[in-house]
Amino acid sequence: MKKWQLFGTTVLGASLLLGACGGGNGDSEGSGEDVSGEVKGDGSSTVGPIIEKLNEKFSEEYKDVELSSGTAGTGGGFEKFISGSTDFSNASRPIKDEEKDKLEDENIDYNEFKIAQDGVTITVNKDNDFVDELSKDQLKDIYSGKAKTWKDVDSDWPDKDIKAFSPDQSHGTFDFFTEEVMDDGDIEADKNADTNVIVQSVEDNEQGIGYFGYNFYEQNKDKLKEVKIKDEDGKTTEPTEETIQDGSYALSRPLFIYTNEEKLKDNKAFQEFMKFVLDDKGKSAEEAGFVALPEKDYTEQKDELDKIIGDSDDSEDDNSEDDNSEEESK
Repeated sequence: MKKWQLFGTTVLGASLLLGACGGGNGDSEGSGEDVSGEVKGDGSSTVGPIIEKLNEKFSEEYKDVELSSGTAGTGGGFEKFISGSTDFSNASRPIKDEEKDKLEDENIDYNEFKIAQDGVTITVNKDNDFVDELSKDQLKDIYSGKAKTWKDVDSDWPDKDIKAFSPDQSHGTFDFFTEEVMDDGDIEADKNADTNVIVQSVEDNEQGIGYFGYNFYEQNKDKLKEVKIKDEDGKTTEPTEETIQDGSYALSRPLFIYTNEEKLKDNKAFQEFMKFVLDDKGKSAEEAGFVALPEKDYTEQKDELDKIIGDSDDSEDDNSEDDNSEEESK
């Protein structure tokens, strides 16, 4: 019986039953009827919708593979990955040095795969008619609490209290913003684990400002106003498919899947899933509101994946040859 789940760690603690996993993009090798097993993941809620789209397609062929992928946040996902309780970890930021050290302590080898590109989008309330662009320094003033009112940000703006909203520390988006905007300083804002709550909060507060992944803005752009980012030279950029993919948007970032190498080599179902992810070439990411990488990036990573899996296959072949030699010697 096939099934897969995406468990959401939202404010309500709800979980969504989505389906089973399998391959069906025409590029993945092997037959779904010959593959069964279990694959477990967790991590970024930003990456979650991409995994959901992938599995909706994958389930059409691989009916006997059970895949569960949680959305505990990038940090929470890495904690489970380090403990060995998951096969893969979704992340909206690169793995940290301290997380690498912990994996080394646990003797876990891992592989990094980029699966899409995202742009952290700054939004204000739809009725805000004065904020069209902000520099990173101005964002830092807002989210450090230095700027209490809009007038503190720009003397021509209203003397009204700012209401800032942010993902909480479990999110890779929080880590990314802390590094890229805050210079690793503290964020002073109303924090929430559920990005949908942040979207709703900005919509409901006339002086509200918030940030989240590009897909959340795309899904709610009729309710919110996007803010352009101004660099030190005065050039402004906004998140579009083109600026996010080529990295010219000031807050663009890659999205990742990290795999446990040993489990990848040992688990045929896991291998087929990762082949499918890369053979999909970002189509599911685009359907989920993100931006695909250049096609060559997927091709190159598929070659790397084949080498990892090939090492496993070669090892099995060698063992088989050894067994045959023993039989012949008898």
